[in-house]
Amino acid sequence: MDWNCFVPVTRDRSFLTWLLAERVYGRLLHQLLSMALKEGLRNWQRVLWWLILLAAGLLGLLLYGLPGVRHLEIFIPMGTCPLAKMSLRDNFTGLLHLWARPDVLTCTSWGAPILWDGTFDPDVAQQEAIQQNLTIGLTVFAVGRYLEKYLARFLETAEQHFMVGQRVVYYVFTERPAAVPRLPLGPSRQLRVERVQRERRWQDVSMERMRTLHAALGGRLGREAHFVFCMDVDQHFSGAFGPESLAESVAQLHAWHYHWPQWLLPYERDARSAAALAPGEGDFYYHAALFGGSVEALRELTAHCAQGQQRDRTRGLEARWHDESHLNKYFWLYKPAKVLSPEFCWSPEIGPRAEIRHPRLLWAPKEYALVRD
Repeated sequence: MDWNCFVPVTRDRSFLTWLLAERVYGRLLHQLLSMALKEGLRNWQRVLWWLILLAAGLLGLLLYGLPGVRHLEIFIPMGTCPLAKMSLRDNFTGLLHLWARPDVLTCTSWGAPILWDGTFDPDVAQQEAIQQNLTIGLTVFAVGRYLEKYLARFLETAEQHFMVGQRVVYYVFTERPAAVPRLPLGPSRQLRVERVQRERRWQDVSMERMRTLHAALGGRLGREAHFVFCMDVDQHFSGAFGPESLAESVAQLHAWHYHWPQWLLPYERDARSAAALAPGEGDFYYHAALFGGSVEALRELTAHCAQGQQRDRTRGLEARWHDESHLNKYFWLYKPAKVLSPEFCWSPEIGPRAEIRHPRLLWAPKEYALVRD
């Protein structure tokens, strides 16, 4: 694969922070190499250990330290699409313009498109979806304090931006149906509320989602909708999220990890877990806050994840990132037909980036102390 590199041009405080870090580490590295040349091979072990500590320090700052240092990750190349000079057609967007975004990776190694702003024509997708006479489902879980804190804004912004002009059915899963806000909906848009049991721990709410979705997809939701998106409630729409995102199976690149090399991605590494990925396995790190596909494909995905979680439970295990770990295992085994770029689900906490032109969905601030019991 050919590699390229994206370099920022803005000189804000974040830029100065990572520039300072780069200069400091660059000078230290130069001094260590000079030491190795002067002192010869007899001290090579000491120099090697200094280099290891230097790399570990930089990695620690990148992952856990100064927020501005995270901007160094933009120097990690995303790669270039080997299909960029070829014609790649999509069932909804027609001819994709993969060459229109040379600054980012626009396709996968198995030939699936990665959708970025500028690579598709939203009007073509809109007309194609209308011609196919589709109904699109959108599921969201609003349990405990998540309901009061996030649900109203999620639904209000979905009415403004999600599949505008299409038939849509919202499915809200909650233990308190009477508390769900009844918002005015546009033509051909409906709201269904499904009661679920309140789990003792928030981790169980997350992990039970796959089992609940599997049952719903085999029931009324599966009969009503042709395609379904499953989303977290603690986010809101900020831009057009249309039929260009539809495919047999759809995965979302995680906003915090899309630049990272494979060996650094937070997959489940406990080999005893059904979600485990061995070193060298995995393509990208996908976000469980957004995934979708056809009803049949999602039935298979949710069954796989629910079975894996049940298997872990019987062994007294719990995957590191719960249902997201199992989702990543599934998409490693069964590649998604379409991948959405971080523009479709972005974290404002990361800050502005040149490659993120038009965010469609924005994370809400994570107030875990308030919403988690």
